[in-house]
Amino acid sequence: MSINNSKTEVKRLFIGAGCNRIVNNVSWGASDLVSFGAQNAVVIFCPKSAQILTTLPGHKAVVNCTHWLPSNKFAFKAKQLERHYLLSGDADGVIILWELSLADNKWRHVLQLPKSHKKGVTCITGFMVSQTDAIFATSSSDGTVFVWDVVFPTSSGCECKLSCLETLVVGSRPMVTLSLVQLPGNTGLIALAMGGLDNKIYLYCGERTGKFVRACELKGHTDWIRSLDFSLPIFSGEVDSVLLVSSSQDKGIRIWKLTLRGSLANIEGTYKRGEIGLASYIEGPVFVAGSFSYQISLESLLIGHEDWVYSVQWQPPSLAAEEDIGFYQPQSILSASMDKTMMIWQPERKTGIWMNVVTVGELSHCALGFYGGHWSPDARSILAHGYGGSFHMWKNIGVSSDNWQPQKVPSGHFAAVTDIAWARCGEYLLSVSHDQTTRIFASWHNRDPQSDGDSWNEIARPQVHGHDINCATVIQGKGNHRFVSGAEEKVARVFEAPLSFLKTLHYATSEQSSFPEDVQADVQVLGANMSALGLSQKPIYVNATHEIQENLGNDGLDTLESVPDAVPVALTEPPIEDQLAWHTLWPESHKLYGHGNELFSLCCDHEGKLVASSCKAQSATVAEIWLWQVGSWKAVGRLQSHSLTVTQMEFSHDDNLLLAVSRDRQFSIFKINRAD
Repeated sequence: MSINNSKTEVKRLFIGAGCNRIVNNVSWGASDLVSFGAQNAVVIFCPKSAQILTTLPGHKAVVNCTHWLPSNKFAFKAKQLERHYLLSGDADGVIILWELSLADNKWRHVLQLPKSHKKGVTCITGFMVSQTDAIFATSSSDGTVFVWDVVFPTSSGCECKLSCLETLVVGSRPMVTLSLVQLPGNTGLIALAMGGLDNKIYLYCGERTGKFVRACELKGHTDWIRSLDFSLPIFSGEVDSVLLVSSSQDKGIRIWKLTLRGSLANIEGTYKRGEIGLASYIEGPVFVAGSFSYQISLESLLIGHEDWVYSVQWQPPSLAAEEDIGFYQPQSILSASMDKTMMIWQPERKTGIWMNVVTVGELSHCALGFYGGHWSPDARSILAHGYGGSFHMWKNIGVSSDNWQPQKVPSGHFAAVTDIAWARCGEYLLSVSHDQTTRIFASWHNRDPQSDGDSWNEIARPQVHGHDINCATVIQGKGNHRFVSGAEEKVARVFEAPLSFLKTLHYATSEQSSFPEDVQADVQVLGANMSALGLSQKPIYVNATHEIQENLGNDGLDTLESVPDAVPVALTEPPIEDQLAWHTLWPESHKLYGHGNELFSLCCDHEGKLVASSCKAQSATVAEIWLWQVGSWKAVGRLQSHSLTVTQMEFSHDDNLLLAVSRDRQFSIFKINRAD
């Protein structure tokens, strides 16, 4: 007897994950990788390939926030770094430090921070003081802010040295955003700005060794402070200054200027207020830090967003031509709002007035606003994450003028995935989730010979529902692609693939360019529309597409009574979020009524002739399994055996037997007698 000793190699092809619906969840690092929390895991994705590279398990609660050291703000300093670090905080107050080795792209769990917060972490921010030293601050809903110092090892294998510099108790109203900066001038002082649920920005000052004291408060916003970000020092003549941008739920953005007035010895008695003018009204407080004095003034108020502004971020600095300065801080701010837009703000050259120069977003009514916006390290791309756990990215492909175009990003469910099913021939994977969507993922055949080969993408979102979806099964056998899904309702729904999906699937998976004409003649449904106040998805017929185009020419009012029509088209490249959410729906062909509770499991036989379904149950009558005939969709059998929920079912390979398992700790095997 010969024994085959060959090893089986398993290679990861694809990871799909959605972003937790939390404000400070995403960070774009100097490594040009993006981190975010997906439930309890930290997920890393590469914007260039639009693929998730890995997940970092370790947290036992939902990940609230992540922060790279160095972040995109310090990419100009990070060229020589061999190792990058990532901080992640969760809803239990636990903070973990991770290490990425660029040489072999290996991740290492470095340590879990001691003396952690007692409630969820709300924000992490920090900066690299030197190549091996970083200072960072963490805030929590327990009303505390910690300031930390970490010294990274100079060689691999050594441990990090971590110390807590300061613990600040901020009271019953927790802080939700933080920003750290080294104060201008060679002072060795650090400023910490924090904002939260009481409309004020608090400035604390301290030294590298710790002991932070409250310097002053900045008043002006009329609602909760949502985001703060310090620029790097601005060099203007002899006076050094640093800018702080803040955003709020009052829909406004404010820019504050911190200017070094000099040491206390030099300026005593010499500072005189000038004539009463505009400057005298917007000058803010003067605060003393160590032996230095700083003047704060309101530089500008930016009005343009129509909803809460969740995120503001300075454009990352770039290397400067002058070697003595080392970097150039662009006067450019990115803001993201719940009004579904991101804006880039810059001052006009002549007047210095800050203006909105770029607006992206304005998505369809499917999107429910942005929770955060982030620059790429080279400032050529911007990334937003939204209410639906989705990412949206734009890249500036213009040469002489700006031209921001949508880009591919990873996608996935942002709540528990409850069931998955392969297509009949394995061309795609169908998944359903408690995020109330059904999604289809497939390997997209890359026709570009210079590319890295095929990549997996979400190619359709056939069902967008109003209930959490518990189960799904793909109909086997010949004919068009169909599936049945069951949600937290008593009815199962049958969906049939429209022509737009069949063409997209053919383009994605086939090497042949021509689409079969007989299929095109058979399938008369092009796509589907979501009804305004219902849960069903209505078909859009092939010969009705000209009516859609005419309707689009109307005033386009989006009311509860009139939902704008979807425009399903065959896709020749992987779709972006807005196309997925609205233009890739499948029409619903049947509803299967009969169960007394919400559906829990579904399965289809191998011939594609029978579908079995079960629902949540606490009695024998409700726990019965229903059998449905594919095609006519009539109930052809009811099988009783269990007294609690049947959790899973499977047909035998010859389709003569049905196996069912239940929460009553029993399993049953039924023999199927088919009438010819």
